[in-house]
Amino acid sequence: MIKRLIPFATLFLSLSTLICCALPALFVMVGAGAAFASLLGVFPQLIWFSEHKGIVFIVAGVLLFANLAMRTFVPPQCPANPRIAGECARAQRISSGVLYVSLVAYLIGGFFAFLAPFLFA
Repeated sequence: MIKRLIPFATLFLSLSTLICCALPALFVMVGAGAAFASLLGVFPQLIWFSEHKGIVFIVAGVLLFANLAMRTFVPPQCPANPRIAGECARAQRISSGVLYVSLVAYLIGGFFAFLAPFLFA
């Protein structure tokens, strides 16, 4: 159960780092700040991610580390049945892709949350 929950939670929290930090910067950069403001008017719950970005980044970082540790120290095991083993290998490739997309989203969100305000201020 935990092996299935951690990758999805990692992806969700990594994408939430984009919502809190990278998307507002992107919308302002392309001149669509008003569009983002109206989006927040429709979904005011998104403001929670910006208000609690420290907690979001800490939890997302811990989950990313746990996910990477699980993939590194506990190698996935596929059954001996060739048909099922092929599906298992395919699922592992998809899982790796989700992990790397999560890591990239986390790094982009972290850049816009913590480094960009000092670099472009």
